[in-house]
Amino acid sequence: MQAQLLRMLSDLSLSVYARLTAGGRDRGDVPGWVLVTIMTAGLVTALWLVADDKLKDLFSEALDGVVGNAP
Repeated sequence: MQAQLLRMLSDLSLSVYARLTAGGRDRGDVPGWVLVTIMTAGLVTALWLVADDKLKDLFSEALDGVVGNAP
């Protein structure tokens, strides 16, 4: 059982090494990264529009607590 597991790990590490050193033209999933970036920006914008006043209050309270102006 241990020998089989060791063999599987060895095969896996060899295949990962071969993939990393192959130097192919694989540049990744560019459209996927673009989509993730756009969706993240949209989510941040939507949350910001909804919670703008609360975020300002939270930030002001945090700064007042640090400076010592807390009520």
